[in-house]
Amino acid sequence: MLEEIESIKVSAIKELQACSDSRRLAELKSKYLGRKGQLTRMFRAIADMPAEQRPIVGKAAGEAKKAILEKIKEVSSDLETREAGRTPAFFDVTLPGRKLPLGRKHPLTLVTEEIIYIFHGMGFSLVDGPEVETEYYNFDALNTPADHPSRDIQDTFYLENGQLLRTHTSPVQIRVMEKQRPPVRIIHAGRCYRRDTPDATHSPNFHQVEGLYVDTDVTMADLKGVLTTFARQLLGRGAKVRLRPHFFPFTEPSVEYDFSCVVCEGKGCKLCEGTGWLEIAGAGMVDPNVFEKVGYDAERYSGFAFGMGIERIAMIKYGIDDVRLFYENDLRFVEQF
Repeated sequence: MLEEIESIKVSAIKELQACSDSRRLAELKSKYLGRKGQLTRMFRAIADMPAEQRPIVGKAAGEAKKAILEKIKEVSSDLETREAGRTPAFFDVTLPGRKLPLGRKHPLTLVTEEIIYIFHGMGFSLVDGPEVETEYYNFDALNTPADHPSRDIQDTFYLENGQLLRTHTSPVQIRVMEKQRPPVRIIHAGRCYRRDTPDATHSPNFHQVEGLYVDTDVTMADLKGVLTTFARQLLGRGAKVRLRPHFFPFTEPSVEYDFSCVVCEGKGCKLCEGTGWLEIAGAGMVDPNVFEKVGYDAERYSGFAFGMGIERIAMIKYGIDDVRLFYENDLRFVEQF
């Protein structure tokens, strides 16, 4: 019996050493240690042996099982290492890879990044602000009177908690000036909301870039210089800027500014409706009442603020005639940029 157990152990270890794959390993484990395995039969035979022989034979069978299990563990580890670096037989490594379609940045993203890059080159830092605002930051701190039409529910999205979806990016000016003493030179790009009926030029959801520069001796000339530099870097060295008198509650004096038409170069065409100019947005010198809200000395400091619609810039830059195209998620549109 002892000789038979030793023979089974030697045979098992020899076969395990020659094992070359996981399937064969499972077969050998079953052959020797399975329910009908050779060594398993030896364990069952011990019960029929004389009592004085059982401990000796049982010990030999136990040592044989331990040796076989250790060998199985060793071979299994070696096979896992080898098979991990082996290419499956069913995979043809000569096949060409599948060409995955490349994504495209949305045109609004492209224009936003370009605008930020240009103003960053002029020393403006990028800041952020919340889209859900209070009436104080969206209107009161910006010198907007209580009876101003922009505060009506026909124009502004009010929330049940008394807050609102910001109607412009200007509240960021107040939040920055509350925390930072002059000089301040910042821009903010973000989403805004107004109760507009969607059409070719209007959307209830749109994007703006807001700029603010506050320091001593800041003038309208500085404002025009910044806007002119921006226009020439965005649209070309021949771009010109025109300022027209206007009114905004939070700037005094206030202006609307235009860029010379990029298509006709000021001669007049369909895009500019024959005027030679493209209306961009509004700007002006920060009203002293706004400085008072944030604790700035209006006698010592002056500054200008400007805003512009990113959709408007993108439509001019890329010749897009309908703002709704930006929001339709049509890959054929996005893939053009």
